[in-house]
Amino acid sequence: MPHSLTSALLHSSIHCLRRDESTYSNPMKDESHMKKLFLLVLLAPAVVFAQDTDWREIVGVITAPNVDNPVAGISAGTSPWSTRDGHAHVNLATGETSFEVRGLVLNGGGASGTTGPITTVTGTVVCNPGTNGQVVRNTAEVNLNSQGNATFHGEINGLPAVCANPLFLVRIGPSFPVPAAVGRWLATGAVRVSGTSE
Repeated sequence: MPHSLTSALLHSSIHCLRRDESTYSNPMKDESHMKKLFLLVLLAPAVVFAQDTDWREIVGVITAPNVDNPVAGISAGTSPWSTRDGHAHVNLATGETSFEVRGLVLNGGGASGTTGPITTVTGTVVCNPGTNGQVVRNTAEVNLNSQGNATFHGEINGLPAVCANPLFLVRIGPSFPVPAAVGRWLATGAVRVSGTSE
């Protein structure tokens, strides 16, 4: 898709440039057309990027106990977590979202190797992190079983038209009975690949 979209944009732009060769008699118009063509070439990958985004791995938060490791202003869990496997996929245009995490468990402490008191999680997409245009959107809450496995297939609503540098987090679900812990992130998407549909 990236090649076909870029080719289509280039073809359309070149066609427009050639449509009336009389415009090339004016050097200023010439320069203006070339700038437009150059801009389209630069924007083509961004258009593709704004569609399918995949994270090939889900990795646990690495932090010492009670030391925060915030991502885009979102606090981390108070203990380190590890995962065995995981992946996430988001279509930033439609909101279609899926994720799977396996073996999400505490790494250290008296409950090491278990999910501790956490029984639900949500997937979170952060668009434009660290900017005035930052947007945080969540999936519905899903169960985290005793082996640390959770799966979601559905949609995220309200993603912005422009979602630069998207991040994916797995966070403590809203039904957790300790309000201060709700929404803390336990794992993050890694190895991001954009412009795919896998």
